Order: sequence, then C-alpha cells, then structure tokens
Amino acid sequence: MIDRLSKSRSSARKINKIIPTPVADDGLDGKSNPFFDLDQNGAVMAYYIWIDGTGENMRGKTRTLQRKPTSVNELPEWNYDGSSTGQSTGENSDVLLRPVAFYRDPFRRGDNILVMCETLCPDGSPHPTNHRFGCKEKMDKAYAHRPWFGIEQEYTMLDCNGKHPYGWPENGYPGPQGPYYCGVGANRVHGRSIVEAHYRACMYAGIKIAGSNAEVMPSQWEYQVGPCEGVEMGDMLWVSRWILCRVAEEFNVVISFDPKPIKGDWNGAGLHTNISTEAMRHPGGLAVIQDAMSRFEKMHIEHIQAYDPNGGEDNKRRLTGAHETASIHEFSYGVANRGASVRIPRQVEKDGFGYFEATCLQR
Repeated sequence: MIDRLSKSRSSARKINKIIPTPVADDGLDGKSNPFFDLDQNGAVMAYYIWIDGTGENMRGKTRTLQRKPTSVNELPEWNYDGSSTGQSTGENSDVLLRPVAFYRDPFRRGDNILVMCETLCPDGSPHPTNHRFGCKEKMDKAYAHRPWFGIEQEYTMLDCNGKHPYGWPENGYPGPQGPYYCGVGANRVHGRSIVEAHYRACMYAGIKIAGSNAEVMPSQWEYQVGPCEGVEMGDMLWVSRWILCRVAEEFNVVISFDPKPIKGDWNGAGLHTNISTEAMRHPGGLAVIQDAMSRFEKMHIEHIQAYDPNGGEDNKRRLTGAHETASIHEFSYGVANRGASVRIPRQVEKDGFGYFEATCLQR
C-alpha cells in the first residue's frame, strides 16, 4: 500500500507540473456573469477544500446544503477519488473529508461557504497526508501555554503558463533588487490589483489577515495572517492560500509558493512564523524565548525535514546563507538578524518579553 501510495503521490506531482494550456476567452467580454444573481431557493453552496498528495497543492469541490450551518459540526462528511490526487490507489480510491472549519465565500457570497477539511482513510483514521491531525494533538497538549502564531506568507506571481514571473520582461530580467520592496509605481510593482482583491476577500471570509506588502523581488509579495491560537493558524493559512490562488485565476495569473522560483541573485519566498507562549508575552519572557532557542537547536535537522513537503530538499535552494537567509545546515538566532534561523525583534530585547520569528520555514 505504501509503495502504491508513493507512486500515486509522484503522479500527483507530475500532474501539478503540467504546463497549463493558454487561457480561453470566457465569452463574456469583461461583463459580469448574468447567472450569479439567481436566487438559490434557500440552499447553500459549500465548497470543500483539502490538501492533496503533494502536501502543498489544494483541491476542492462543491456540494449543496439545504440550510445555512451555524456550527462546523452540522457539516456532513464527504469523500473524493484519492487516486486522482496522489492519495490512494484505484482499487480503493475513496478518501474521506471531515470539515474542520468554515468561512464566508467571497466569490459566491450570500450564505455560501468555504469549508476547510482534513482527510481520513476509509476506516476513519487520519490519512498519511493529514498533518493537521497530529498538529491538533500537539496543540491540545500545549493548550495551557496558549501558543500564538502569526504567519508571514511570501509568494510569487507568475504568468498564465506558470513559468515566467508576472510583469517581467519577456526576454530578460528587470533591474536589480533594491527599489521593489514596499515600492510604488508601475516600474516597481506588479500585481497590486490581485493583492488588494485578496486582502478584501480574506476580510470578507473571516480570515485574520493582518497586513500585506510588496517584497524584495519584483512580482513577489507577502501577506500576514494572525495572531491565531493553536491549530486555527493552519486552517486560516490554507484557506487564505486557496483564496489567493482563486483570486489570481480571475487575472489569469498563477501563484507560486516555491521557496526559490527564480535562480540567481533574487530573493526566495519564505513563510516566516512569529511564535509566542503565554510566558513569553509577559515580563521575564525573553529568558523563556532564549531557553526555547536551545531546544530549537537540538531539533534543527528534524525541523528542517518537516518544513517542506520534500523533506527539506525544496528549502535547500533558499536557505543558502545569502539573500537574507540562514544556512540550512546549522541553527542560529540573534536580535534583528536577518541572516539567522530565528530572529528576536529589537523591541522584544528592549522590553524583555514578546515573541520570536522563525525565518527558515517554508510551506
């Protein structure tokens, strides 16, 4: 079964690397779809979202509910063909979907919802690709520490073939990095309409989006989610990613979360994670943070292997010690040090309590 599942995951990765065909004209000539304002007769469209066998791509499909749910417990379980997502074989293809959170749908609007799901085997046990289950177990154990997370999700916009950075010269490169970070002007910023639409869509949905900014490489952006407590962080992050990819569809743009989409003297895209516990957020918390650093150092290799879906191989391309990154081979931390694995903000050192930022995470 493991060998078959591995082959199935490999197939899923190949499927996701196929170059998309040119975008077809929808025939509406820029006009709004005339069917979107039709009455739904009290029914609700629920879009179920899950993570596929690649560990990084999302899938989804819609089902009808007869009334608006008030609790995630009211949402029915469902299933899908896991042999088409790298999560099962054709001989035993069903993978179960269990809703874990839901949000307002910013695309269909009204009472329609987006449903984040975890994946289960036919016997109800967590699917091997379901990392949320183990995360929730750990967060439940750590509940007394009240762990807070704030995520900084970097990403790159690509044109509709998924290969070339959006807005870059067709045959060549833009000017060197420097003027693009938090920049303004058509010669420095590409894709702001997508960023603005994503921000509002997340707010409408109920995602705790906290900010956004243009990043160091042109066509690269970042948004922040949080603070969130416990496993809520993962649920909101994944749904915010889905919303981003769905918004970009409307602009014929592809979103990449790859840690190093462009080789050479260009910054990669990370997922910096701001972390604190109850003890860290109160006077004397800096000592608690420093104690945590020794624990992080002992687990560095294990953590690196868990930070991307390919056991750390993806992050090797980003964590080189250059372009504001630490070396993947050793753990380090420092105050306001952008070349460290973990950065302690200057204000936290001054106050003596607060949080720390893990800079070596990705996807």
